[in-house]
Amino acid sequence: MQITLNLPDNLSQAETFNQSDWLREIAIALFQQERISLSRASKIAGMEIMEFQKLLANRGICVHYDVEDLEQDVQHLRDRGWL
Repeated sequence: MQITLNLPDNLSQAETFNQSDWLREIAIALFQQERISLSRASKIAGMEIMEFQKLLANRGICVHYDVEDLEQDVQHLRDRGWL
């Protein structure tokens, strides 16, 4: 499997690019290449799903949302007692 990472210019100039930064970029790449779901990507990135969606939007990445994503979100809401 080959994964292509498109890093924003400001990241390459950052003095510290830590493990969390790499996990976030890997999650974005895997999601963008439709290898993992939105829910899984947000978990890999260590972010809440809405925060991850905002990050994608800021980078101009469309969110592909399918039935599996919906089912995961519904289960997440049930687990938290919101449904």
